[in-house]
Amino acid sequence: MLYGAGEREISAEKQSDIIQALSESDNSAIFLSVKDDQLAGYLFAIGGNTKKNEHSAYIVIGLRKENQGRGIGTALFGELDNWAFKHKLHRLELTVIKENLPAVKLYEKAGFSLEGIKKDSLYMDGRFVDEYYMSKILEG
Repeated sequence: MLYGAGEREISAEKQSDIIQALSESDNSAIFLSVKDDQLAGYLFAIGGNTKKNEHSAYIVIGLRKENQGRGIGTALFGELDNWAFKHKLHRLELTVIKENLPAVKLYEKAGFSLEGIKKDSLYMDGRFVDEYYMSKILEG
């Protein structure tokens, strides 16, 4: 989602390598939602790779526009929570464009809270935009 059209070369082999690496990591996972035999949405949990941050995972989620507002994101976050507790993760984190209110609301509904603002972190549509840092601490 960060890349614009033509900025990233994706091949089946590269995607396969990413999926394999995440699958082999105890603190990383991929969750998919399929509707009518098509990918409706996905959520990646990318775990830290050192002893100091292996308790944490960075979240990347994407939903097809036509599937937004239909509970798919909520369901993906529910699966994430179940998996994260099972794998004894303590912290989930993500960033989101400040103006993306539907996404911010989804993340808040999933239990994420605002930690801070990344000022002018992205350049889009001829202007700089801020992102929110958001996190969720898992207790118990």
